[in-house]
Amino acid sequence: MTAAPGTLQAGALFTTAGQAAAAFISDGGTRPARNSRAWSVRRLEDMFGGLAGWLAAPPALRLDAPVDVRGVAVWLALATAAPVDAAYVAACRAEWGYRLADLEPRLAARFTVTATALGYSGQQSERQWAAFAKLAAVAGLPAGQLDRPRFDAARDALAAAVLARRGRLPNTLTTPLHGLQATLAAMSILGEPEGRRVTGRGIPARWDLLADLAPELAATMRRYLAQLAISMRPGSVALADTTLRHFAVYLTAHHRDVTAAAQIRRTHIEGFKAWLDARPGYRGSRSPAATTIGMRLGHLRCFFDRTIEWGYQDAPARNPVFSGDNPIRDKPLPRFLDDADATALLAAARQLPSLFDRVAVEILARTGLRKGEFLRLATDAIVRIGDGEWLHVPVGKLHTDRYIPLHPRVKDLLGQWLAHRDGQPGKLMFTDHGRPVPQTRVDAAVRRAATAAGIGHVTPHQLRHTLATQAINRGMSLEAIAALLGHRSMSMTMTYARIADRTVAEEYFAVSQQVEALYDTDPVLPAAAEGPNMRRLHAETTRRLLGNGYCTRPAELGCRYETICEACSFFTTTIEFRDQLQAQQTDAERHGDTSRQTAYLKILDTLDATGA
Repeated sequence: MTAAPGTLQAGALFTTAGQAAAAFISDGGTRPARNSRAWSVRRLEDMFGGLAGWLAAPPALRLDAPVDVRGVAVWLALATAAPVDAAYVAACRAEWGYRLADLEPRLAARFTVTATALGYSGQQSERQWAAFAKLAAVAGLPAGQLDRPRFDAARDALAAAVLARRGRLPNTLTTPLHGLQATLAAMSILGEPEGRRVTGRGIPARWDLLADLAPELAATMRRYLAQLAISMRPGSVALADTTLRHFAVYLTAHHRDVTAAAQIRRTHIEGFKAWLDARPGYRGSRSPAATTIGMRLGHLRCFFDRTIEWGYQDAPARNPVFSGDNPIRDKPLPRFLDDADATALLAAARQLPSLFDRVAVEILARTGLRKGEFLRLATDAIVRIGDGEWLHVPVGKLHTDRYIPLHPRVKDLLGQWLAHRDGQPGKLMFTDHGRPVPQTRVDAAVRRAATAAGIGHVTPHQLRHTLATQAINRGMSLEAIAALLGHRSMSMTMTYARIADRTVAEEYFAVSQQVEALYDTDPVLPAAAEGPNMRRLHAETTRRLLGNGYCTRPAELGCRYETICEACSFFTTTIEFRDQLQAQQTDAERHGDTSRQTAYLKILDTLDATGA
């Protein structure tokens, strides 16, 4: 398919480099311009034999070519969707944006309008478009066909080439790539933009490079990751991907003889553990945290468990990673703010100049949302149920969503933000220039409020702990706190019972005089010494767990439904429980409950017959 330059639609291509070269020459405008273009095309053919020869030549030779020769070669590559190696693109400092705009003017105009609507300046838009052209060249596709997988592959290849050449990724590359995703998402070329920048820090080797060194190992790991992607969230798959690449990098660097997963032995795992421990930790710490090492080893253990269970041919005979390999992690109590510091923090937050900072700090403090839940709130998160308004918290860490009561102040803050973001595309509430607000913005907002309040270092999650502690100290039940915070089990909520400092203090001082009296009198503590709050906590932690909830009936009261458990097909008992069962049968007889009496007689007869 041929088209005249300047009218080429997104996705349209020249079928041959010769057709593209002819169109390049004819679109030169004046006769001198056409002659100049024809001269550049002839020089390309003389030096490299045409586009194919130029693409096959070493990057250094191409970089030494005259500027006009390189320019026409890039134009022809974009016009024919011929892939250009990332090493050359990374080394070439020329701007490619005007070449792509010459080929696809309508796409370029639409791109500029969209970027401007998102709040990007003209210079920022131009840099994004130039990065777009380079990614299209690396991918070997028309720019409009760069869907998410192809975009990510081209971006990673270009980033790896720049990293290999310069040792770091400059802001002149990462910033345009960061904004480019938002613009392309708003144009519906990509899906939702990612929240993180391309930093290049700690990026392990690419799979294509690892495949050259250990082909069977890389193939097995990539097959495993493809299966994970079907059943797990992208973020979880990305973490497992990074772990496996780290492990593959270690093996290819220190155990060149290992080229397949079936060859991995215990000694390799022990070496990898030492290698992980010797790496610098987060934020430049001397070693990674026990949590990080445990996560990496947990990913590896799952990899071996599953590949063995799934019957992969390339799998070791037994899992070389043991449960004891995970470092023992401390389990400190959650850190929270006392009432005075919490009050000072909110007062300082209301004076912050940034609207996002004010909204983030106060909503986190009033709702107990996790940082990720807050950032994933949708624009329609406020819903009316019956006579009240609720805040819909999206599916989060525990794979569940929930509704929490909407505080009037929270509703007012969200209304301010929605008015501020009016016109921004996407369903997410918190976006900036069309991109999801990164979690670092929330961290910075809480840090600014804490600094202004003069209360030291505070993290967003501490606000969640603070709300839970305040609630339990003021008599809120553990069930209500669990529902508010989105806990899946009461054991998670019981953490806050451990730090209910006010409850413990009040109960302690309420009975301290009676405890001290034990030294002077008989050591008998009256039953009334247990205060009401402690009785409530005790009752909540000693409830009977049933199949569909909890039984809070005091132990001293009988229950006419207690034989439901004995009627279950999973119920079993032995002769050691005969006395208790006899007592229950006698109680049923005394109350005239024939159904209970019959049930227990049947169980007793079975025990007597079997002697079990």
